[in-house]
Amino acid sequence: MTVHSLLPSHRLCIAPMMDYTDRHARYLLRLLSKHIRLYTEMITAGAVCRGDREFLLSFDPQEHPVALQLGGNDPKALADAAQIGESFGYDEINLNIGCPSDRVQSARFGACLMAEPTLIAECVAAIRAKVAVPVTIKTRLGIDHHDSYEFLTNFVSTVHTAGCHTFIIHARKAWLQGLSPRENREIPPLDYTRVYRLKQDFPHLTIVINGGITQLAQASEHLNHCDGVMIGRAAFDNPYLLAHADQLLYGQQEVISTRHEIVKNYIPYIESQLAQGVPLARLTRHLLGLFHSVKGGRAWRRALSENAHRQTAGIDIVQAALENVIEED
Repeated sequence: MTVHSLLPSHRLCIAPMMDYTDRHARYLLRLLSKHIRLYTEMITAGAVCRGDREFLLSFDPQEHPVALQLGGNDPKALADAAQIGESFGYDEINLNIGCPSDRVQSARFGACLMAEPTLIAECVAAIRAKVAVPVTIKTRLGIDHHDSYEFLTNFVSTVHTAGCHTFIIHARKAWLQGLSPRENREIPPLDYTRVYRLKQDFPHLTIVINGGITQLAQASEHLNHCDGVMIGRAAFDNPYLLAHADQLLYGQQEVISTRHEIVKNYIPYIESQLAQGVPLARLTRHLLGLFHSVKGGRAWRRALSENAHRQTAGIDIVQAALENVIEED
């Protein structure tokens, strides 16, 4: 694979995913790579403004660079939420214009807002007036039958005029009716060439490609055409693939930690969170795929799945499971 330069900062990103990219997952992923850009789960602007901000927004300083993804459609509410997020130390504010779920649509945000680029531009302008960190967009190629290249370029052009310079493009359109969120991640066909064309036609913008990318070799190839790559569920099905990212995609020469070392480095964090009352299962569920395709990996996964939910479960569950895994690579 080609070794690429260190820039831009969006070179390899981990997608914002509900029920996945919580602060415990992000802490673990940072142990695997110093340079990948992390994203929170989507948080609505209303929740940030009116909810428990410490619970929703707090994160460990080791997570940097980390972005806050917001959902919403009201410029003022989004600007207020972004300002709060910036005060917590987030490096980027990202707007979700790609989620197709019924619940998100019913609140009139997510992918359905691709049909309202002027409103999105107003939201971006309002946020930029309140924060100094970059404001970025995560979106799709299109929605329903509005999936022409002209539709996409009009959306990007309109939002860019408000000051958005980075667009993360899931290389599929979204069907707003008839498909579940999971089906919308799999059924609409991928069209990477359209994202490549977007970069060619908007060379001054940072274009990050997302969708169906499961290997660093794929990411390396995409980086020949785009500024960055975003990986989704592969980072949780097989998180150890990220251990090689700093060498292969950032040209770093540090020794790659073994899986055992990653777990041992995560254990102090587990202990600190247990002391704060966080259940063990919420911390270990992100470890389940770490020994993917390794001898004893199934036993590791089973030991954590079956025992971490116990009311008295402690760090000894992780240590016992680790003793039974043989790492040969």
